[in-house]
Amino acid sequence: MPDYFIFADIIGIIAFGISGFLIAIKNNLDILGIVIASALTALGGGIIRDAILSSAPFAFTSLYPAITLIFTIFIAYMFKLYNNTSIEKKWIFVVSDTIGLVAFSITGALLAINAEYNFFGIIILSFITAVGGGVTRDIMINEVPTVLVSDFYGSIAVIVALLLAVVELFDMLNEFTIISIALFCIALRLIAYKKKWHLPKLN
Repeated sequence: MPDYFIFADIIGIIAFGISGFLIAIKNNLDILGIVIASALTALGGGIIRDAILSSAPFAFTSLYPAITLIFTIFIAYMFKLYNNTSIEKKWIFVVSDTIGLVAFSITGALLAINAEYNFFGIIILSFITAVGGGVTRDIMINEVPTVLVSDFYGSIAVIVALLLAVVELFDMLNEFTIISIALFCIALRLIAYKKKWHLPKLN
């Protein structure tokens, strides 16, 4: 597996681990609940992705996902991130969630490209990888999944997948283009959040 895939996966686990930790604190979960919520957020999408690809999940065959997650939870506790109020409105949550979203969108898209999926397959696998863990977490804690209520959230995963599919089509997929797409989509998501951009609604 290319180094940039592992790097994106680790970044995604760290970012979504923090996101899951903060959501668990917001919902007053106990220590076990915090670990489960963080694990589902950070690893759930990847597990679903690998199941679709009919391969053993990285979370079950490699040590780095679990080690990265445990380290992330420990650091989040040491820095007392749980002392924040209105967690979901804090920039530390928004930024970590955005980075995780983009990082996992990239890993999903890269694996789909490696499996020679078509455009539709690349988009779907990227989307599921990015939001699957968060949706599982939200269902567990009885909340409406973020992807269904947050504008320009799931859209970012689709944009990431489309851009990666295009650069692969022109045989330009490399570390530079991946990093460029990641930075662009992170900035786009943060700008959209700041300016409250949203997709059109039928009502």
